[in-house]
Amino acid sequence: MNSKKYYLISHLTVKNRAILFKKQLDLAIGNLVYFPYKYRQSIHYNDKEVRDLIFKGYTIIYRIDISKDQIAIVDIFKWADR
Repeated sequence: MNSKKYYLISHLTVKNRAILFKKQLDLAIGNLVYFPYKYRQSIHYNDKEVRDLIFKGYTIIYRIDISKDQIAIVDIFKWADR
């Protein structure tokens, strides 16, 4: 019986952490609208309009298109996986 309780608590903790991670990531990406050049030029592309947002071990590569007043996410990956 104790193992079932532990599994339930552990599962809820993982779910809550995932929800918090997503909220924080959404906030970081949402702030790109206000400060698109805040993060470094991408080391993966030779383009000043492509940037690397580093977030909790993940790299979010995004492209700034001034002419379209747009920011597009190019890729998201875990640093250790590349």
